[in-house]
Amino acid sequence: MFVTDYVDGYCERVAPGLWGEPLNSLSNLAFLVAAVLVWRLAKGDRSGRVLAGLIGLVFVASSVFHLLATRWAAVADSVAVLVFMLVYAVLFVREHLSRRWAWVGAPGFLVLTVGTAVLGGGLYLGAVISFGVFAAVLAFERDAHWTRFAVSGAVFALSLSLRGLDRDVCDYVPAGTHFLWHLLNGLVLYLVSRAALRP
Repeated sequence: MFVTDYVDGYCERVAPGLWGEPLNSLSNLAFLVAAVLVWRLAKGDRSGRVLAGLIGLVFVASSVFHLLATRWAAVADSVAVLVFMLVYAVLFVREHLSRRWAWVGAPGFLVLTVGTAVLGGGLYLGAVISFGVFAAVLAFERDAHWTRFAVSGAVFALSLSLRGLDRDVCDYVPAGTHFLWHLLNGLVLYLVSRAALRP
C-alpha cells in the first residue's frame, strides 16, 4: 500500500483521470464560497479570519482529492476537516465555558471522534454529537444562537446520510450523492462560523 495508490470510492468515478469526478470536484466550490463569506463577515476579527482560512484549506484539500483520487490526497482531505473542527472546539470552549481551559476543546473533540469511530459510528458522528452539545450549552445560557448549531447539526446529519448512500445508489444515480455532501457541508461551515462571529 502506497500513498500514491489510486482511490475509487465514489459512484461518479469510474476510471483514473484528473476530471473523473466533475460534480464532486465542482461542488467543492461551496467551501470556497463559504470561506469568502466568512472572511468578509470577520471584518478583521482574528478568529474569524482563521476559520475562513481553514474553510479555504478544506476547499483546497477536498478539490485535490477529487481531482487526483490518491490515498495521500484522501488523508489530506480528512485532516483539513479535522483541523477545522479541533480549532472550532477550542474557540467554542474559550467563548462559552472557560478561556483558561479552552485548550481542552481540541483533545476533548478528538477523544469523542475516536471513541465514536471505534464504536462503529464513523469519523463524523462525533461532529454531529458536538453540534448537539454546542446547541445545548447555548440554550442553557439563553443564547439565541443555539438555533444555528441545532440547524447545523440537522443539516450535517442529512449530509452525512447522503455521503453514506453514495455507493448504494450507483445503479440508479450514476453521479452518486457525494456532491451533495460537499454542498451541504459548505453551508454547515458557514453557519457555525457565522455563529462564532455573532454578526
